[in-house]
Amino acid sequence: MKRYFAFSILLVFLISVVNAQTKADSIAIVTAPWQIVETQKGIVHKRVVVLSLYQGVQSINLLEINPETGKKVGIAVNEKMDKISFSAANYQAIAAVNGSYFNMKEGNSVCFLKTDCQLADTTTLSEFKLRVTGAVYIKKGKLKLIPWNRVVEKMYKGQKGMVLASGPLMLKDGTYYNWSMCNSDFINTKHPRSAVCITKEGKILFVTVDGRFEGLAEGMNIPELAHLLKVLGAKDAINLDGGGSTTLWLSGASDNGIVNYPCDNGKFDHEGERKVANFLYVYE
Repeated sequence: MKRYFAFSILLVFLISVVNAQTKADSIAIVTAPWQIVETQKGIVHKRVVVLSLYQGVQSINLLEINPETGKKVGIAVNEKMDKISFSAANYQAIAAVNGSYFNMKEGNSVCFLKTDCQLADTTTLSEFKLRVTGAVYIKKGKLKLIPWNRVVEKMYKGQKGMVLASGPLMLKDGTYYNWSMCNSDFINTKHPRSAVCITKEGKILFVTVDGRFEGLAEGMNIPELAHLLKVLGAKDAINLDGGGSTTLWLSGASDNGIVNYPCDNGKFDHEGERKVANFLYVYE
């Protein structure tokens, strides 16, 4: 009886998530006037402002990375917090997006972080309760998005590759993931958002949605972001740190490479970049 009740609650939750976004939202995404620029072989920058999407104005940027062109992904760690636009050069990065959650005073990750054989940090209990249900796994520059929880972390014995926990995991194998264990306010409140995805064709998407600028960029909640990414072709997708941390960087772009509108300075410009503890980057 208890199992049936739990399943019923989950079913109602998932149905409400799917129905929260309308056909009009899907059409708005597909028919939006996307600006598309292939910055170099294997990396395409797409940006758009949609005037009416999820009951507001949305400012969206994404980088589409094709691993078949030799592009690889890594996890960068700022031992002393710094801006991506400053530290990306240390990794010979050609593109980057902010990483997972961190302690803004101490500068350390509050989520599981392992680089090769070195364990840097573990996930705090509060992060598990709030939002951490997935992780970025990278081995030899190849990216996977995997489910993550306290049991998985405790039993994890992997010696090779890099792991960065984050969340929530939004899509897995093309299906909406279960967010019922996450904090409802975090799931349902609109914020600036960052995400990394893998498409059905095997391409990687670094995505940012700007927010906290009324009338210019409203931001999204998790169901809206998951819907956006699914419409864009994502098979697997995970939410990264957002809010003032949301930053998308591209080598050679103007404004120190910042292509979105980070909100940490309270101005709708490209200068509100926050210092972060870690980030994902693309290299050759």
